[in-house]
Amino acid sequence: MGYPLALKYLGPGTPPSSTAADMVDSLLAAGIKSGYTITYVSGAPNSGQVRTYTISASPTVADKTGQRYFFTDQTGVIRQNYGAVATSSSTPIK
Repeated sequence: MGYPLALKYLGPGTPPSSTAADMVDSLLAAGIKSGYTITYVSGAPNSGQVRTYTISASPTVADKTGQRYFFTDQTGVIRQNYGAVATSSSTPIK
C-alpha cells in the first residue's frame, strides 16, 4: 500500500478510482480550503509505491485567514507553528 502521487487523486470520483478516490471534497483536492493553502508533496515512488509524503497548510492570507501553520507526514503526527511555516520539528498538536 502506498500514498497518492498528488492531492488531487484523493478528490471526487464516481465511481472511485486510482486518480479520483472520492476521499476528500473538490476544494481540498484543489489545495485550498477554509482559508488555508494545502501543499502535498509525495516522495519518489519505490517499487511502484509512494511510501512518504508531506502536507503543509498555511493561511492563504497570513493573519487574516489564519495564524497557525500546520505540517504532517506519513508518521501521522500533526504539527503546528504560530506565525511561521510548520515543519517536521514543530510542536505536535496534543
